[in-house]
Amino acid sequence: MMQTPSTSHYVGSQGADWWRGAVIYQIYPRSFMDSRGDGIGDLRGVIEKLDYIASLNVDAIWLSPFFTSPMKDFGYDISNYRDVDPMFGSLEDFDRLVEAAHARGLKVTIDQVMSHTSDQHVWFEESRQSRDNPKADWYVWADPKPDGAPPTNWQSVFGGSAWQWDTRRCQYYLHNFLASQPDLNFRTPAVVEAILEEARFWLERGVDGFRLDAVNFCTHGELKDNPPRQEITESFLGVRPDNPYGYQLHQYDKTQPENLVFLERLRALLDEYPGATSVGEVGDDDALGVMAAYSQGGQRLHMCYSFNLLTDKADPTYLHETLTEMEARIGDGWPCWALGNHDVTRLATRWQAQGQLDKLRLYMVFLLSQRGSVCLYQGEELGLPEAQLTFEQLVDPAGITFWPAYKGRDGCRTPHPWQADSRHAGFSLATPWLPVPEAHAALAVDQQEQNADSLLNAYREFLAFRRTQLALVKGEVRYHPVRDEVLCLERTYQQTRLLVALNFSDQTITRSAPEHAEALEGAPHWLKGEWQAGTLTLPPFGVAIARCPQAQEDASWDV
Repeated sequence: MMQTPSTSHYVGSQGADWWRGAVIYQIYPRSFMDSRGDGIGDLRGVIEKLDYIASLNVDAIWLSPFFTSPMKDFGYDISNYRDVDPMFGSLEDFDRLVEAAHARGLKVTIDQVMSHTSDQHVWFEESRQSRDNPKADWYVWADPKPDGAPPTNWQSVFGGSAWQWDTRRCQYYLHNFLASQPDLNFRTPAVVEAILEEARFWLERGVDGFRLDAVNFCTHGELKDNPPRQEITESFLGVRPDNPYGYQLHQYDKTQPENLVFLERLRALLDEYPGATSVGEVGDDDALGVMAAYSQGGQRLHMCYSFNLLTDKADPTYLHETLTEMEARIGDGWPCWALGNHDVTRLATRWQAQGQLDKLRLYMVFLLSQRGSVCLYQGEELGLPEAQLTFEQLVDPAGITFWPAYKGRDGCRTPHPWQADSRHAGFSLATPWLPVPEAHAALAVDQQEQNADSLLNAYREFLAFRRTQLALVKGEVRYHPVRDEVLCLERTYQQTRLLVALNFSDQTITRSAPEHAEALEGAPHWLKGEWQAGTLTLPPFGVAIARCPQAQEDASWDV
Protein backbone atom coordinates (compact mmCIF):
# COMPACT_ATOMS: atom_id res chain seq x y z
CA MET A 1 0.00 0.00 0.00
CA MET A 2 2.57 2.54 -1.14
CA GLN A 3 1.54 6.06 -0.24
CA THR A 4 2.30 9.08 -2.39
CA PRO A 5 3.77 12.29 -1.04
CA SER A 6 1.37 14.83 0.38
CA THR A 7 1.37 18.05 -1.67
CA SER A 8 -1.43 20.07 -0.10
CA HIS A 9 -0.19 23.26 1.56
CA TYR A 10 3.37 21.97 1.21
CA VAL A 11 5.79 24.46 2.74
CA GLY A 12 9.07 22.52 2.55
CA SER A 13 11.79 22.42 -0.12
CA GLN A 14 10.82 25.82 -1.51
CA GLY A 15 13.15 28.75 -2.10
CA ALA A 16 16.78 29.33 -1.21
CA ASP A 17 16.09 28.65 2.49
CA TRP A 18 14.47 25.27 1.82
CA TRP A 19 16.84 23.78 4.40
CA ARG A 20 15.40 25.81 7.28
CA GLY A 21 13.16 23.32 9.06
CA ALA A 22 13.72 20.64 6.42
CA VAL A 23 13.61 16.92 7.18
CA ILE A 24 16.60 15.13 5.65
CA TYR A 25 16.56 11.35 5.25
CA GLN A 26 20.00 9.81 5.73
CA ILE A 27 20.85 6.95 3.39
CA TYR A 28 23.76 4.63 4.13
CA PRO A 29 24.17 3.36 0.54
CA ARG A 30 25.93 0.10 1.41
CA SER A 31 22.85 -0.98 3.35
CA PHE A 32 19.90 0.58 1.57
CA MET A 33 19.21 -1.48 -1.58
CA ASP A 34 21.35 -3.79 -3.69
CA SER A 35 20.40 -3.57 -7.37
CA ARG A 36 23.24 -5.76 -8.70
CA GLY A 37 23.06 -8.83 -6.51
CA ASP A 38 26.49 -8.57 -4.95
CA GLY A 39 25.37 -8.05 -1.34
CA ILE A 40 26.27 -4.35 -1.25
CA GLY A 41 23.80 -1.50 -1.68
CA ASP A 42 24.44 0.92 -4.54
CA LEU A 43 23.25 4.12 -6.20
CA ARG A 44 20.88 2.34 -8.58
CA GLY A 45 19.33 0.73 -5.54
CA VAL A 46 18.72 4.19 -4.09
CA ILE A 47 17.09 5.26 -7.37
CA GLU A 48 14.79 2.22 -7.22
CA LYS A 49 13.58 3.29 -3.77
CA LEU A 50 13.14 7.04 -4.33
CA ASP A 51 9.36 6.64 -4.49
CA TYR A 52 9.47 5.09 -1.04
CA ILE A 53 11.59 7.95 0.28
CA ALA A 54 9.26 10.53 -1.27
CA SER A 55 6.30 8.75 0.31
CA LEU A 56 7.74 9.54 3.73
CA ASN A 57 7.13 13.25 3.07
CA VAL A 58 10.71 14.24 3.75
CA ASP A 59 12.39 17.14 1.99
CA ALA A 60 15.83 15.85 1.11
CA ILE A 61 18.19 12.92 1.21
CA TRP A 62 21.72 12.75 2.64
CA LEU A 63 23.96 10.16 1.03
CA SER A 64 26.75 8.79 3.18
CA PRO A 65 30.05 8.49 1.25
CA PHE A 66 30.00 6.69 -2.09
CA PHE A 67 33.36 8.03 -3.34
CA THR A 68 36.34 5.95 -4.45
CA SER A 69 37.85 4.46 -1.30
CA PRO A 70 39.82 1.48 0.00
CA MET A 71 36.94 1.18 2.51
CA LYS A 72 39.10 0.90 5.61
CA ASP A 73 36.46 3.11 7.28
CA PHE A 74 33.71 2.23 4.81
CA GLY A 75 33.93 5.30 2.61
CA TYR A 76 35.00 7.90 5.15
CA ASP A 77 38.54 7.34 3.86
CA ILE A 78 38.37 8.92 0.41
CA SER A 79 41.01 8.27 -2.23
CA ASN A 80 39.26 10.21 -5.02
CA TYR A 81 36.78 12.97 -4.19
CA ARG A 82 35.53 13.22 -7.77
CA ASP A 83 34.44 9.70 -8.60
CA VAL A 84 32.03 7.01 -7.46
CA ASP A 85 33.53 3.82 -6.08
CA PRO A 86 32.73 1.00 -8.53
CA MET A 87 30.95 -0.97 -5.80
CA PHE A 88 28.32 1.81 -5.74
CA GLY A 89 28.10 2.47 -9.48
CA SER A 90 29.31 5.32 -11.64
CA LEU A 91 29.13 9.09 -12.02
CA GLU A 92 26.38 8.53 -14.57
CA ASP A 93 24.41 6.63 -11.91
CA PHE A 94 24.88 9.55 -9.55
CA ASP A 95 23.67 12.03 -12.16
CA ARG A 96 20.57 9.90 -12.75
CA LEU A 97 19.97 9.77 -9.01
CA VAL A 98 20.08 13.56 -8.71
CA GLU A 99 17.72 13.96 -11.66
CA ALA A 100 15.29 11.35 -10.34
CA ALA A 101 15.33 12.81 -6.83
CA HIS A 102 14.69 16.33 -8.09
CA ALA A 103 11.81 15.04 -10.20
CA ARG A 104 10.20 13.85 -6.95
CA GLY A 105 10.77 17.12 -5.13
CA LEU A 106 13.69 15.76 -3.10
CA LYS A 107 16.86 17.75 -2.57
CA VAL A 108 20.16 15.85 -2.61
CA THR A 109 22.89 16.42 -0.03
CA ILE A 110 26.06 14.37 0.11
CA ASP A 111 28.75 13.68 2.68
CA GLN A 112 31.96 15.63 2.31
CA VAL A 113 34.91 14.41 4.37
CA MET A 114 37.19 17.43 4.38
CA SER A 115 39.41 17.00 7.42
CA HIS A 116 41.23 13.91 6.16
CA THR A 117 41.71 11.62 3.17
CA SER A 118 42.71 8.02 2.64
CA ASP A 119 46.43 7.28 2.72
CA GLN A 120 45.85 6.03 -0.84
CA HIS A 121 44.84 9.48 -2.11
CA VAL A 122 47.36 10.80 -4.66
CA TRP A 123 47.85 13.90 -2.51
CA PHE A 124 49.14 11.85 0.41
CA GLU A 125 51.15 9.51 -1.78
CA GLU A 126 53.05 12.54 -3.05
CA SER A 127 53.24 14.28 0.32
CA ARG A 128 54.92 11.34 2.04
CA GLN A 129 57.69 10.99 -0.54
CA SER A 130 59.89 13.80 0.79
CA ARG A 131 59.97 16.96 2.87
CA ASP A 132 60.35 19.25 -0.15
CA ASN A 133 57.89 18.00 -2.78
CA PRO A 134 55.03 20.26 -3.98
CA LYS A 135 52.58 18.67 -1.54
CA ALA A 136 54.99 18.21 1.34
CA ASP A 137 52.93 20.47 3.61
CA TRP A 138 49.47 19.29 2.49
CA TYR A 139 49.22 17.02 5.53
CA VAL A 140 50.17 17.56 9.17
CA TRP A 141 53.74 16.36 9.54
CA ALA A 142 55.95 16.81 12.61
CA ASP A 143 59.33 15.68 13.87
CA PRO A 144 59.57 13.28 16.79
CA LYS A 145 60.55 14.36 20.26
CA PRO A 146 64.26 13.88 21.08
CA ASP A 147 63.49 10.42 22.46
CA GLY A 148 61.64 9.41 19.27
CA ALA A 149 58.20 9.71 20.82
CA PRO A 150 55.27 11.30 18.93
CA PRO A 151 55.21 15.12 18.84
CA THR A 152 52.27 15.36 21.28
CA ASN A 153 50.08 13.15 23.44
CA TRP A 154 47.08 13.53 21.10
CA GLN A 155 44.92 10.42 20.84
CA SER A 156 43.00 8.98 17.90
CA VAL A 157 39.23 8.59 18.16
CA PHE A 158 39.74 4.96 17.12
CA GLY A 159 42.32 4.25 19.82
CA GLY A 160 46.02 4.86 20.36
CA SER A 161 48.24 7.75 19.36
CA ALA A 162 46.98 10.18 16.74
CA TRP A 163 50.48 10.19 15.24
CA GLN A 164 51.83 7.59 12.81
CA TRP A 165 55.54 7.25 11.99
CA ASP A 166 56.47 7.34 8.30
CA THR A 167 59.89 6.01 7.30
CA ARG A 168 60.09 7.94 4.02
CA ARG A 169 60.13 11.34 5.68
CA CYS A 170 61.27 10.13 9.10
CA GLN A 171 58.41 12.16 10.56
CA TYR A 172 55.06 11.55 12.13
CA TYR A 173 51.78 12.42 10.43
CA LEU A 174 48.55 13.27 12.22
CA HIS A 175 45.46 11.08 11.97
CA ASN A 176 42.52 11.83 14.25
CA PHE A 177 40.83 8.64 13.14
CA LEU A 178 42.46 5.54 11.56
CA ALA A 179 46.15 5.58 10.72
CA SER A 180 45.01 5.14 7.11
CA GLN A 181 43.14 8.49 7.34
CA PRO A 182 45.85 11.19 7.44
CA ASP A 183 44.70 14.70 8.34
CA LEU A 184 44.96 17.46 5.76
CA ASN A 185 46.80 20.62 6.75
CA PHE A 186 44.30 23.46 6.44
CA ARG A 187 47.04 25.93 7.38
CA THR A 188 48.35 25.44 3.83
CA PRO A 189 46.41 27.78 1.48
CA ALA A 190 46.70 25.36 -1.44
CA VAL A 191 44.89 22.68 0.60
CA VAL A 192 41.96 25.00 1.25
CA GLU A 193 41.76 25.88 -2.45
CA ALA A 194 41.90 22.22 -3.45
CA ILE A 195 39.16 21.15 -1.00
CA LEU A 196 36.91 23.96 -2.16
CA GLU A 197 37.36 22.82 -5.74
CA GLU A 198 36.38 19.27 -4.76
CA ALA A 199 33.17 20.69 -3.31
CA ARG A 200 32.57 22.81 -6.42
CA PHE A 201 32.81 19.68 -8.57
CA TRP A 202 29.67 18.27 -6.90
CA LEU A 203 27.83 21.58 -6.82
CA GLU A 204 28.32 21.74 -10.57
CA ARG A 205 26.76 18.28 -10.83
CA GLY A 206 23.61 19.56 -9.15
CA VAL A 207 23.87 18.61 -5.49
CA ASP A 208 21.89 20.80 -3.12
CA GLY A 209 24.31 20.74 -0.22
CA PHE A 210 26.78 18.92 1.95
CA ARG A 211 26.83 17.13 5.26
CA LEU A 212 30.31 17.86 6.57
CA ASP A 213 31.88 15.01 8.48
CA ALA A 214 33.76 15.88 11.69
CA VAL A 215 33.88 19.49 10.55
CA ASN A 216 35.56 20.84 13.71
CA PHE A 217 38.58 18.59 13.04
CA CYS A 218 39.72 20.52 9.96
CA THR A 219 42.34 22.61 11.72
CA HIS A 220 44.78 21.70 14.47
CA GLY A 221 46.36 23.99 17.03
CA GLU A 222 49.82 24.32 18.49
CA LEU A 223 51.72 21.08 18.84
CA LYS A 224 51.28 20.95 22.61
CA ASP A 225 50.05 18.15 24.84
CA ASN A 226 46.35 18.14 25.62
CA PRO A 227 45.66 18.42 29.37
CA PRO A 228 44.12 15.42 31.15
CA ARG A 229 40.50 15.29 32.16
CA GLN A 230 39.74 15.48 35.84
CA GLU A 231 37.03 12.91 35.24
CA ILE A 232 36.74 10.36 32.45
CA THR A 233 33.47 11.05 30.70
CA GLU A 234 31.66 10.04 27.55
CA SER A 235 32.68 12.06 24.52
CA PHE A 236 32.57 12.24 20.74
CA LEU A 237 31.54 9.10 18.83
CA GLY A 238 30.57 7.32 22.02
CA VAL A 239 34.13 7.34 23.37
CA ARG A 240 34.21 5.53 26.67
CA PRO A 241 36.68 5.02 29.54
CA ASP A 242 38.15 2.02 27.69
CA ASN A 243 39.39 4.43 24.98
CA PRO A 244 42.23 6.81 25.94
CA TYR A 245 40.73 9.48 23.67
CA GLY A 246 38.28 10.17 26.49
CA TYR A 247 41.10 10.80 28.97
CA GLN A 248 41.98 14.20 27.51
CA LEU A 249 40.56 17.68 27.19
CA HIS A 250 40.93 18.29 23.47
CA GLN A 251 42.39 21.75 23.66
CA TYR A 252 44.85 21.68 20.76
CA ASP A 253 43.91 18.87 18.37
CA LYS A 254 40.54 20.20 17.10
CA THR A 255 37.97 23.03 17.20
CA GLN A 256 40.52 25.76 16.58
CA PRO A 257 39.58 29.41 15.85
CA GLU A 258 41.25 29.19 12.43
CA ASN A 259 38.53 26.75 11.39
CA LEU A 260 36.06 29.63 11.30
CA VAL A 261 38.08 31.27 8.53
CA PHE A 262 37.87 28.11 6.44
CA LEU A 263 34.12 27.83 7.03
CA GLU A 264 33.68 31.39 5.79
CA ARG A 265 35.50 30.45 2.59
CA LEU A 266 33.27 27.41 2.21
CA ARG A 267 30.12 29.49 2.78
CA ALA A 268 31.23 31.97 0.13
CA LEU A 269 31.48 29.07 -2.33
CA LEU A 270 28.04 27.75 -1.39
CA ASP A 271 26.54 31.21 -1.79
CA GLU A 272 27.54 31.08 -5.47
CA TYR A 273 24.90 28.35 -5.86
CA PRO A 274 21.48 29.63 -4.69
CA GLY A 275 19.82 27.12 -2.38
CA ALA A 276 22.99 25.14 -1.68
CA THR A 277 23.25 24.35 2.00
CA SER A 278 25.59 22.84 4.58
CA VAL A 279 25.15 20.93 7.81
CA GLY A 280 28.21 20.30 9.94
CA GLU A 281 28.77 17.39 12.30
CA VAL A 282 30.31 18.62 15.55
CA GLY A 283 31.99 16.39 18.09
CA ASP A 284 33.26 18.41 21.03
CA ASP A 285 32.94 18.73 24.80
CA ASP A 286 31.18 22.06 24.20
CA ALA A 287 29.31 20.87 21.13
CA LEU A 288 26.37 23.23 21.66
CA GLY A 289 28.71 26.21 21.77
CA VAL A 290 30.43 25.05 18.59
CA MET A 291 27.06 24.52 16.89
CA ALA A 292 26.20 28.11 17.74
CA ALA A 293 29.54 29.58 16.62
CA TYR A 294 29.59 27.62 13.37
CA SER A 295 26.05 28.57 12.28
CA GLN A 296 25.68 32.16 13.49
CA GLY A 297 25.89 35.30 11.39
CA GLY A 298 25.07 33.82 8.00
CA GLN A 299 28.76 33.64 7.04
CA ARG A 300 29.70 30.10 8.02
CA LEU A 301 27.63 26.93 7.97
CA HIS A 302 23.88 27.00 7.46
CA MET A 303 23.30 24.55 10.32
CA CYS A 304 25.08 22.13 12.65
CA TYR A 305 24.29 19.00 14.59
CA SER A 306 26.03 17.33 17.47
CA PHE A 307 25.86 14.13 19.48
CA ASN A 308 23.96 15.72 22.38
CA LEU A 309 20.74 13.88 21.50
CA LEU A 310 22.57 10.76 20.31
CA THR A 311 23.35 9.52 23.81
CA ASP A 312 21.55 7.04 26.07
CA LYS A 313 19.85 9.90 27.90
CA ALA A 314 16.14 9.97 27.11
CA ASP A 315 14.75 11.59 30.24
CA PRO A 316 12.83 14.83 29.58
CA THR A 317 14.89 16.84 32.08
CA TYR A 318 18.13 16.18 30.17
CA LEU A 319 16.41 16.86 26.85
CA HIS A 320 14.93 20.09 28.19
CA GLU A 321 18.30 21.25 29.52
CA THR A 322 20.01 20.51 26.19
CA LEU A 323 17.39 22.27 24.09
CA THR A 324 17.07 25.34 26.31
CA GLU A 325 20.85 25.75 26.45
CA MET A 326 20.99 25.53 22.67
CA GLU A 327 18.30 28.20 22.32
CA ALA A 328 20.09 30.46 24.78
CA ARG A 329 23.34 30.26 22.85
CA ILE A 330 22.53 29.90 19.17
CA GLY A 331 21.15 33.39 18.44
CA ASP A 332 20.51 33.69 14.71
CA GLY A 333 22.15 30.32 14.06
CA TRP A 334 20.23 27.20 13.13
CA PRO A 335 20.48 23.73 14.67
CA CYS A 336 19.91 20.39 13.03
CA TRP A 337 18.69 17.61 15.32
CA ALA A 338 18.98 13.84 15.04
CA LEU A 339 18.14 10.91 17.29
CA GLY A 340 19.97 8.33 15.20
CA ASN A 341 22.68 7.94 12.57
CA HIS A 342 25.28 5.49 11.26
CA ASP A 343 27.60 6.00 14.25
CA VAL A 344 25.36 5.26 17.25
CA THR A 345 23.20 2.46 18.63
CA ARG A 346 19.77 2.51 17.03
CA LEU A 347 17.19 4.67 18.77
CA ALA A 348 14.70 1.89 19.59
CA THR A 349 17.40 0.08 21.59
CA ARG A 350 19.30 3.08 22.96
CA TRP A 351 16.14 4.71 24.34
CA GLN A 352 14.59 1.38 25.39
CA ALA A 353 11.60 1.54 23.06
CA GLN A 354 11.96 -1.64 21.02
CA GLY A 355 8.51 -2.82 19.96
CA GLN A 356 6.81 0.00 21.89
CA LEU A 357 4.80 1.93 19.31
CA ASP A 358 3.62 4.68 21.67
CA LYS A 359 7.17 5.40 22.82
CA LEU A 360 8.54 5.45 19.29
CA ARG A 361 5.81 7.83 18.13
CA LEU A 362 6.54 10.05 21.13
CA TYR A 363 10.22 10.24 20.21
CA MET A 364 9.31 10.96 16.60
CA VAL A 365 7.07 13.90 17.51
CA PHE A 366 9.65 15.16 20.02
CA LEU A 367 12.27 15.32 17.28
CA LEU A 368 9.99 16.77 14.61
CA SER A 369 8.55 19.51 16.80
CA GLN A 370 11.87 21.18 17.68
CA ARG A 371 13.12 24.45 16.25
CA GLY A 372 15.65 23.44 13.63
CA SER A 373 16.10 21.00 10.80
CA VAL A 374 16.02 17.24 11.27
CA CYS A 375 18.02 14.25 10.06
CA LEU A 376 16.24 10.87 10.03
CA TYR A 377 18.42 7.80 9.69
CA GLN A 378 17.20 5.00 7.42
CA GLY A 379 15.25 2.39 9.38
CA GLU A 380 14.28 4.83 12.10
CA GLU A 381 10.85 5.07 10.49
CA LEU A 382 10.53 1.29 10.93
CA GLY A 383 11.57 1.25 14.57
CA LEU A 384 14.53 -1.06 13.88
CA PRO A 385 16.38 -2.16 17.02
CA GLU A 386 20.16 -2.50 17.18
CA ALA A 387 21.34 -5.69 15.45
CA GLN A 388 23.12 -8.01 17.87
CA LEU A 389 26.17 -9.32 16.03
CA THR A 390 28.92 -11.71 17.03
CA PHE A 391 32.58 -10.69 16.99
CA GLU A 392 33.09 -12.83 13.88
CA GLN A 393 30.41 -10.82 12.03
CA LEU A 394 31.96 -7.41 12.77
CA VAL A 395 33.66 -5.35 10.07
CA ASP A 396 33.78 -1.95 11.80
CA PRO A 397 37.38 -1.24 12.87
CA ALA A 398 36.21 0.52 16.03
CA GLY A 399 34.15 -2.47 17.11
CA ILE A 400 36.95 -4.90 16.39
CA THR A 401 39.44 -2.76 18.32
CA PHE A 402 37.35 -2.21 21.44
CA TRP A 403 35.42 -5.50 21.68
CA PRO A 404 33.83 -6.51 23.99
CA ALA A 405 33.44 -3.23 25.91
CA TYR A 406 32.25 -1.55 22.71
CA LYS A 407 30.67 -3.51 19.89
CA GLY A 408 31.11 -0.87 17.22
CA ARG A 409 28.76 0.62 14.68
CA ASP A 410 27.83 -2.41 12.62
CA GLY A 411 24.67 -2.98 14.65
CA CYS A 412 23.09 0.18 13.25
CA ARG A 413 24.38 -0.35 9.69
CA THR A 414 22.75 -3.66 8.75
CA PRO A 415 20.66 -3.76 5.55
CA HIS A 416 17.30 -2.03 5.27
CA PRO A 417 14.49 -4.64 5.34
CA TRP A 418 12.05 -4.31 2.44
CA GLN A 419 10.15 -7.63 2.25
CA ALA A 420 9.64 -9.86 5.26
CA ASP A 421 9.35 -13.16 3.39
CA SER A 422 12.09 -12.56 0.82
CA ARG A 423 15.66 -13.71 1.06
CA HIS A 424 17.71 -11.23 3.11
CA ALA A 425 14.48 -9.23 3.61
CA GLY A 426 14.49 -8.10 -0.02
CA PHE A 427 17.75 -6.16 0.29
CA SER A 428 19.81 -8.44 -1.96
CA LEU A 429 19.76 -11.79 -3.73
CA ALA A 430 23.29 -12.41 -2.47
CA THR A 431 24.60 -12.76 1.06
CA PRO A 432 24.81 -9.14 2.28
CA TRP A 433 27.93 -7.51 3.69
CA LEU A 434 26.23 -7.53 7.10
CA PRO A 435 23.44 -9.95 8.07
CA VAL A 436 19.76 -9.03 8.27
CA PRO A 437 18.41 -9.91 11.75
CA GLU A 438 15.14 -11.81 11.95
CA ALA A 439 13.76 -9.05 14.16
CA HIS A 440 14.34 -6.58 11.32
CA ALA A 441 12.63 -8.75 8.71
CA ALA A 442 9.49 -8.76 10.84
CA LEU A 443 9.52 -4.93 10.67
CA ALA A 444 10.02 -4.81 6.90
CA VAL A 445 8.47 -2.09 4.78
CA ASP A 446 5.93 -4.40 3.11
CA GLN A 447 4.60 -5.49 6.52
CA GLN A 448 4.25 -1.99 7.91
CA GLU A 449 2.68 -0.56 4.77
CA GLN A 450 -0.22 -2.98 5.20
CA ASN A 451 -0.84 -1.83 8.77
CA ALA A 452 -2.51 1.58 9.06
CA ASP A 453 -1.31 1.87 12.66
CA SER A 454 2.34 1.02 11.99
CA LEU A 455 5.24 3.28 12.90
CA LEU A 456 6.06 3.72 9.20
CA ASN A 457 2.62 5.10 8.51
CA ALA A 458 2.81 7.25 11.63
CA TYR A 459 5.95 8.86 10.21
CA ARG A 460 4.21 9.45 6.90
CA GLU A 461 1.14 10.93 8.58
CA PHE A 462 3.00 13.20 10.93
CA LEU A 463 5.46 14.43 8.32
CA ALA A 464 2.56 15.22 5.98
CA PHE A 465 0.79 17.03 8.84
CA ARG A 466 3.97 18.92 9.74
CA ARG A 467 4.18 20.25 6.20
CA THR A 468 0.87 22.03 6.72
CA GLN A 469 2.07 23.73 9.92
CA LEU A 470 4.57 26.52 9.29
CA ALA A 471 4.97 26.99 13.04
CA LEU A 472 6.46 23.47 13.32
CA VAL A 473 8.72 24.02 10.32
CA LYS A 474 10.09 27.52 10.81
CA GLY A 475 8.59 28.92 14.01
CA GLU A 476 10.28 30.23 17.14
CA VAL A 477 10.27 28.02 20.23
CA ARG A 478 9.63 28.50 23.92
CA TYR A 479 10.11 25.74 26.50
CA HIS A 480 8.18 25.31 29.73
CA PRO A 481 9.54 23.65 32.88
CA VAL A 482 9.31 19.86 32.94
CA ARG A 483 6.73 18.57 35.41
CA ASP A 484 5.56 14.99 35.92
CA GLU A 485 7.90 13.93 33.08
CA VAL A 486 5.92 16.04 30.63
CA LEU A 487 7.92 18.24 28.26
CA CYS A 488 5.90 21.21 26.97
CA LEU A 489 6.90 23.72 24.32
CA GLU A 490 5.38 26.37 22.10
CA ARG A 491 6.10 27.05 18.44
CA THR A 492 5.02 30.42 17.02
CA TYR A 493 5.11 31.72 13.46
CA GLN A 494 3.40 34.88 12.26
CA GLN A 495 -0.11 34.68 13.75
CA THR A 496 0.00 31.00 14.69
CA ARG A 497 0.88 29.65 18.13
CA LEU A 498 1.07 25.89 18.63
CA LEU A 499 1.34 24.08 21.96
CA VAL A 500 3.10 20.71 22.08
CA ALA A 501 2.94 18.40 25.11
CA LEU A 502 4.98 15.18 25.34
CA ASN A 503 4.44 12.69 28.15
CA PHE A 504 7.64 10.71 28.76
CA SER A 505 6.09 8.71 31.60
CA ASP A 506 4.11 5.46 31.64
CA GLN A 507 1.32 7.12 33.62
CA THR A 508 -1.74 9.11 32.55
CA ILE A 509 -1.03 12.76 33.37
CA THR A 510 -3.62 15.48 33.89
CA ARG A 511 -2.36 19.02 34.21
CA SER A 512 -3.38 22.61 33.74
CA ALA A 513 -3.26 24.05 30.23
CA PRO A 514 -4.10 27.34 28.52
CA GLU A 515 -7.84 28.05 28.56
CA HIS A 516 -8.20 28.57 24.82
CA ALA A 517 -6.14 25.64 23.53
CA GLU A 518 -7.89 23.80 20.69
CA ALA A 519 -6.86 20.51 19.13
CA LEU A 520 -5.80 20.84 15.50
CA GLU A 521 -7.99 19.53 12.73
CA GLY A 522 -6.25 17.13 10.40
CA ALA A 523 -3.78 15.96 13.03
CA PRO A 524 -3.00 12.21 13.15
CA HIS A 525 -5.57 10.27 15.14
CA TRP A 526 -2.94 8.86 17.49
CA LEU A 527 -2.27 12.31 18.98
CA LYS A 528 -4.49 11.30 21.89
CA GLY A 529 -4.12 14.13 24.36
CA GLU A 530 -7.45 15.66 25.36
CA TRP A 531 -7.69 19.44 25.60
CA GLN A 532 -10.55 20.75 27.71
CA ALA A 533 -11.10 24.14 29.30
CA GLY A 534 -7.87 24.73 31.21
CA THR A 535 -6.96 21.04 31.38
CA LEU A 536 -4.86 18.62 29.34
CA THR A 537 -4.98 14.85 29.83
CA LEU A 538 -2.17 12.79 28.33
CA PRO A 539 -2.11 8.98 28.19
CA PRO A 540 1.15 7.13 28.89
CA PHE A 541 3.78 8.25 26.35
CA GLY A 542 1.07 10.39 24.83
CA VAL A 543 1.41 13.44 22.61
CA ALA A 544 -0.88 16.42 22.18
CA ILE A 545 -0.71 19.45 19.88
CA ALA A 546 -3.09 22.40 20.04
CA ARG A 547 -3.53 25.89 18.62
CA CYS A 548 -3.83 28.82 20.98
CA PRO A 549 -4.21 32.60 20.44
CA GLN A 550 -0.72 34.03 20.01
CA ALA A 551 -1.42 37.21 21.96
CA GLN A 552 -2.40 35.29 25.07
CA GLU A 553 0.35 35.10 27.70
CA ASP A 554 -0.62 32.05 29.71
CA ALA A 555 1.79 30.85 32.38
CA SER A 556 -0.29 27.84 33.40
CA TRP A 557 2.34 25.46 32.02
CA ASP A 558 5.07 27.12 34.06
CA VAL A 559 3.59 26.34 37.45
